[in-house]
Amino acid sequence: MKIILASSSPRRIEMLKNLNLNFDVVPSDFKEEINLNDPIELVKNFAYNKALDVKQKVNDEALIIAADTIVYKDGRVLGKPSDEEDAFNMLKFLSGDRHEVYTGICVMFRNDCIIDYSCTYVYFKELSDLQIKWYIETNEPFGKAGAYAIQGFGGLFVEKIDGCYFNVVGLPVSKLYDIINRMGINLF
Repeated sequence: MKIILASSSPRRIEMLKNLNLNFDVVPSDFKEEINLNDPIELVKNFAYNKALDVKQKVNDEALIIAADTIVYKDGRVLGKPSDEEDAFNMLKFLSGDRHEVYTGICVMFRNDCIIDYSCTYVYFKELSDLQIKWYIETNEPFGKAGAYAIQGFGGLFVEKIDGCYFNVVGLPVSKLYDIINRMGINLF
């Protein structure tokens, strides 16, 4: 069975490789525009539209996997930082408090489509301005929802999590496994 990952995210690619899956990468051209306040509906909508975009491109019988991750706190959706100031403000906002990480997953195969999501609570340590500036200088915050990578230096700031670690990285593999099984597909 042909599998397509509708993402160029190095973290998602690595996670699927770690599952020993053979797959192609076909990034979606869907333009994310944050216009919903409900984080669950937002990530599910983005994941669906990414999968649909790729399905229309490849036009074959591939299993398509798409995902979208955001950080959410106090009614605010935090996507990827646009610059150093944006990254600083995001990290300052997350400092010393709990936030949520949501990932929407969409799997399409033939006429089947299942959309689901995962949520993880992340508790950040109190961060000084100096720590935040140091972290930004590593360039790690860029290209990451909420301006941090839990699997990298950003993990130094995480006191604890409640939920799926892989969700925070960008692809809750257990949830993906459940979705694929619900479709009646046996990949493992």
